[in-house]
Amino acid sequence: MSPTSQENTDVSAAIEAELQLMDPAVRASRSLAARLLDPEFVEVGASGRRWTYEEMLAALPELDGGGGSGEGDGDGPRFEPAGMAGVVLAPGVVHLTYETVFDGRRARRSSLWRRQDGETSWRMYYHQATPVPSGD
Repeated sequence: MSPTSQENTDVSAAIEAELQLMDPAVRASRSLAARLLDPEFVEVGASGRRWTYEEMLAALPELDGGGGSGEGDGDGPRFEPAGMAGVVLAPGVVHLTYETVFDGRRARRSSLWRRQDGETSWRMYYHQATPVPSGD
């Protein structure tokens, strides 16, 4: 596989995993979410709060944007992602950027995904959400 083809494959895999984390069924399941988050995961949310791996896994079913009420039912509001794009920063490291809309509020998002040596799956290592001021 050519380097460009491998990079496209890696970016596509990271995008697919990012979208899975927005799925209400994944958000409601600690075991499914744990497969997508790196054990060294850190997030700085749109609120400014810093989240660790364990904190996120515990809170994810109840957080806004997953479409459910912690039941994985998908009936509530969900994040609406747009403009998702990615770039390979180094072998095994993909940077994704995109915007979301939730309840009329926009946020710019950035995620780092990594695949450890010998592993086939990608895991989110870092995520940050920055609110977009109204009118921007």
